[in-house]
Amino acid sequence: MLHTPGHTLDSVCLLVTDKRRGEQPWFVITGDTLFVGAIGRPDLAGGEQAMAAMLFDSIHSKLLSLPDEVEIFPGHQAGSVCGAGLSGKPSSTIGFEKRFNIGLKVTNKEEFMKLLTSEIPPRPAEMDRMVAANIAA
Repeated sequence: MLHTPGHTLDSVCLLVTDKRRGEQPWFVITGDTLFVGAIGRPDLAGGEQAMAAMLFDSIHSKLLSLPDEVEIFPGHQAGSVCGAGLSGKPSSTIGFEKRFNIGLKVTNKEEFMKLLTSEIPPRPAEMDRMVAANIAA
């Protein structure tokens, strides 16, 4: 498990290795941290600037250090309000996202924060109720 705060403080990605295949990671379930073609939104818990900075650190120190052939399986595809510009493709690889995900092309933290916070989709109508339900669970 990789602790990847930024979408929320307790966000995690699940790194899977099949020891029968070898020691290298096989795939990572990225949840709402990294999508195909997009990055998770940093504003749902409040403090979007600080959360965007955490997302930058999580992605650059943990996910982008994985081998390019590692597959990613995000928590959402196109149509979700959990990020802007999500692809409809259900999976990708670290290498493909490094090449084509606009958020990963930005290597300066301040520029990344600006990119991530400049066009945040509206909060879902029932967001406060959803957060309360998640906390209570």
